[in-house]
Amino acid sequence: MVEIVWEFILKEGSQGRFELAYGPGGMWSKLFGKSQGFRGTTVLRDANNPQRYLTIDLWDSEVQRNQALVERQAEYDEVATAFEEWTESKTEIGTFSVLAQATVRPHAKAGKSKKRGRR
Repeated sequence: MVEIVWEFILKEGSQGRFELAYGPGGMWSKLFGKSQGFRGTTVLRDANNPQRYLTIDLWDSEVQRNQALVERQAEYDEVATAFEEWTESKTEIGTFSVLAQATVRPHAKAGKSKKRGRR
């Protein structure tokens, strides 16, 4: 699995359109939603700067992502044009691999048992 991370700085007043485009049924999900290997997108809004967003696209492999970009180049160009109207800047932060051995998950809370009492 790979995650592609982008940073967007939006023009004032473009936040709603950007969020709709990345939301369920939006331009972005329509573009890649049926592509083999696409697992979804996470959108993060900066808590201190409401015009700054990160998007994280999850793919099974970088090869599948690149193939989807080739297959949908014309559609991708249309979406990119719309995003240009809304953005001050767009930066690809990078492509990252998930490291299972470095992923932290919380333990069950103390005092809560998965087993039910005996009767």
